[in-house]
Amino acid sequence: MKAGFVIRAGFAAAIVSAPVGAFAQAAWAPGSEIIGQPVQVTVNGVTNTLYMDAGGGLRIVTPGGQTVPGTWQAANGQMCLTAGGAQECVPYNAPFQAGQAMTVTSSCNAVETWLAQATNQPPAQAGAPERGQ
Repeated sequence: MKAGFVIRAGFAAAIVSAPVGAFAQAAWAPGSEIIGQPVQVTVNGVTNTLYMDAGGGLRIVTPGGQTVPGTWQAANGQMCLTAGGAQECVPYNAPFQAGQAMTVTSSCNAVETWLAQATNQPPAQAGAPERGQ
C-alpha cells in the first residue's frame, strides 16, 4: 500500500455538525475528546485506526498492523493531519460523539467516514460545585 494512500485513508475528520452536548458547558479544546481514543476512518472500503495524542502526535494503524506516524492540529474550524509528507484537512466545528459515524469530504476530495470508538469526558468547570453539594 502506498504511503500516500495510507495517509489519505487515515484522514478526514471530524466534524462538523455533531451536537456539542456537554462540551458546550466547559472550555472545549478542539480534539480533546478523542486524544488517545481509537477513531476508525474508512475510505474506499479500507479502514485505518487513528490515535491522536496530546501534544499533536498522530498514529495511523493500517489494517495490516503497520503504524504510520504523523501530526495533527485543530484550529479555525479544521482538523489537519500530516503524515508521510502529505497533509489533509477536514471541517471540524464540534466534538466527536462516541459511536456516531460522520461522513466528510477532505481537502483532497476524499469522501471518508469517521467513527470515534470512545471519547474523553469534557473537562470539569472551574469553580462549579460538585454534584450533591
